[in-house]
Amino acid sequence: MPMTLATTAPHTITVALAQNPYPVVIGMGALAGLGVQVAAQGFKAGTKVLVVTNPVVHDHYGDAALASLRAAGFDANELVIEAGEDQKTPATVGLIHDAAFARRLERGSLIVALGGGVVGDMAGFAAATWLRGIAVVQVPTTLLAMVDAAIGGKTGVNHPGGKNLIGAFHQPRLVLIDPTVLATLPEREFRAGMAEVIKYGVINDAPLFAELETAAAQDPEAGLASMEAVGPALLQSLLRRSAESKAQVVVADEREGGLRAILNYGHTIGHVIETLCGYGTYLHGEAVGLGMLAAGEIACAMGLWDADEQRRQRALVRAAALPLQMPALEPAAVLACLQGDKKVRNGTVRFVLPSAIGAVELRGDVTGDQVLAACLHLSG
Repeated sequence: MPMTLATTAPHTITVALAQNPYPVVIGMGALAGLGVQVAAQGFKAGTKVLVVTNPVVHDHYGDAALASLRAAGFDANELVIEAGEDQKTPATVGLIHDAAFARRLERGSLIVALGGGVVGDMAGFAAATWLRGIAVVQVPTTLLAMVDAAIGGKTGVNHPGGKNLIGAFHQPRLVLIDPTVLATLPEREFRAGMAEVIKYGVINDAPLFAELETAAAQDPEAGLASMEAVGPALLQSLLRRSAESKAQVVVADEREGGLRAILNYGHTIGHVIETLCGYGTYLHGEAVGLGMLAAGEIACAMGLWDADEQRRQRALVRAAALPLQMPALEPAAVLACLQGDKKVRNGTVRFVLPSAIGAVELRGDVTGDQVLAACLHLSG
């Protein structure tokens, strides 16, 4: 039986940037209030709004989003795009630009991203580049987007050489999170989102990590592999805590000059997996989960953390039913792909490595041999 999620009063977390702060509003049933929430951000009746979504989300929630916006007086229309990871290209962003032109979106207009991380990244990038920047509102419909991709203003598309190499920082005016939409999310997508939640536990929230361990231990067979297994109370807790963690880091380092790089824990090798295996073969969260395990192996080899901490991380990744075994990758291709990572400085790849549950370090002294050894260890 699907888990029943009752409507609740929204909880607001403020991303308190010095310029253009914005709210993250979390509430069961919040999608019905999209128009009211947009109006609360100062948008006037009659404002042109383009809702960008994908076919599956359109079928479930497109009409509700449009109805809410129109009831609040907005001139709202919808664009449905294909949005798999392999569609995350400049050509797809061009389709959004074409729709913006056709609908005569102006500098005071708004794009609403209704979907997962791929829709959010592309719609956000289109907003950042249309008329040199118009407003965007993020309405994430996947767990991964709710806890990570929709918050923080990173937008962009993939390049054949690597993930998210083309993009811009463009903060949203509002992030509206309605956990009830997760009821239609495939379990594989839910599990992929749990990888990003586990990430927050490792990088800066040891109590969240412990909370996940306790929940997983209550029913080892179900673990954290579905929304039903997680349950409504923990679901709302992890949404809030993840959003708070993301907001805290973004406020401290909006454009990833230093601290914000910790949010890329697991992503360096994760992006290698996605790129070399072909976009879409592994979901982003699945690749990140493997990337976290690889980072943990490197940290063990460097004496940064111990085997027990790596065991605990691996146990949570297993509890979320995420992949535990690395795909077979050509060593030379791995090392070449790493050089395309966005964190490379002066030719050196910087890795986010764990030093304890709840703490990580940014290191530039990881050798290629250590990376390949970690990958080999996880592929056996």
